[in-house]
Parts: sequence; structure tokens; C-alpha cells
Amino acid sequence: MSKHAKLLNHLSAGNEVTAKQIEGYFGLKSPSRAINYLREQGHCVYANKATLSDGSQTTKYRIGKPSKRMVALANAVLGAQAFSY
Repeated sequence: MSKHAKLLNHLSAGNEVTAKQIEGYFGLKSPSRAINYLREQGHCVYANKATLSDGSQTTKYRIGKPSKRMVALANAVLGAQAFSY
């Protein structure tokens, strides 16, 4: 199983991950590229700002369901082709 597939399975199970966790647990050197790759594959990956227990700021990534606003924006930008397979 590829590193990206392991990350996707982890996120699909309802877990959140930070960039450091993507590097450490999954061995992906560029967390932002890994997240963009998943998005390019059609997965809805959200990035949420969070404060860790030590007070530092980070971004946590999670899989989610696209909001109505997101679907409307995709339709406005790409038209019906955004929803064709």
C-alpha cells in the first residue's frame, strides 16, 4: 500500500492529522503536496486551524463532505463538467 493510500485510509476513518504527523507517521516529505494530491484525486480534504496543548498553532487536515457553498462554487467555476465522470 502506498504512503498516500495509508494517509487516505487514516483520514477516511475519521481521523485528523497535522503536517508533522503526515511527515512522521506516513513518511511523506511534503505534507502540502500530499494533501493536494488527495484533493486532485477528488477527496474533500479540509484544513482547519487548531491550537495544540502547548499553545502553538497548527493546521489539522480531515476528510469531509463538501458544503452546499463548495458545490455551488465548483458549478459556477467549472459548470456541469465538474460533476461528470
